[in-house]
Amino acid sequence: MPTLLVALRAFLKETTMPFVTIRILKGHSQERKDEISRRVTAAVSEVAQLPKDAVWVVFEDVTAEDWYVGGTTVGELKKSGKL
Repeated sequence: MPTLLVALRAFLKETTMPFVTIRILKGHSQERKDEISRRVTAAVSEVAQLPKDAVWVVFEDVTAEDWYVGGTTVGELKKSGKL
């Protein structure tokens, strides 16, 4: 039985590729996204005990007009000074 568990762990380690999606307001610099990606990759790699190249990070830029908080767009909240 221990051999089966070792084989299963090895299989899962090879096939597990965490995919992290980060939705962020459009307008953040590439440098900021690079740093966020590095930190997220390092954290997931450490906790999941996977190599860093097994961790995928994707950013989805969302415009302020397409992001709503409490039924109001972030664009409107910024204009009104609430953000």
